[in-house]
Amino acid sequence: MEIAKSIEIMKSLADISRLRVLNALMDKPRYVEELAHRLNLAPSTVSFHLKKLETAGLVTQSKEQYYIIYKLNDELFDLTLRELADSDDIEKYMQEERIEKYRLKVLKTFFKKNKLVQLPVQRKKKMIVLDEFTKKFRAGKNYTEDNVNETIKQSYGDYCTIRRLLIEEGIMKRDKQVYWLNVKLNGGVK
Repeated sequence: MEIAKSIEIMKSLADISRLRVLNALMDKPRYVEELAHRLNLAPSTVSFHLKKLETAGLVTQSKEQYYIIYKLNDELFDLTLRELADSDDIEKYMQEERIEKYRLKVLKTFFKKNKLVQLPVQRKKKMIVLDEFTKKFRAGKNYTEDNVNETIKQSYGDYCTIRRLLIEEGIMKRDKQVYWLNVKLNGGVK
């Protein structure tokens, strides 16, 4: 099982109200009002917890006449704790999480209200900033130089520098005054 899915399941189980909901569903499938009455909780509270459990894949829903009936996902409940905790991609997941936290920290430092306030000097940080500009363009679409300038200008006044860096880093390609994203970069554009 993917580590992200395992974590989501474990997080959803780390709540007493959700455990109570699951326990009530072990007897038989039930609808929200029935669970609310049985657990002495507000229907909105039960709905909230059911949504979390459903997102984690622990419960499923089906419509019967006027009611939405919730039941346990037996396939997940048949997993052992060993199967849930065993994952080959834990290190990969942790590395991706660290990279994402770093990326968000860089963006928070250099962008204010979706505007780039300063171009980072360090290449690693600069590449994160350039990646944000890349998201403003679509793969497979050609852009005029004016289009590129206007798109960049929405987030940073020195559009010439950003445009030049996008070309120098191979993120965008240019032929005369026609620009496009380099889809061969790292197996494709993000």
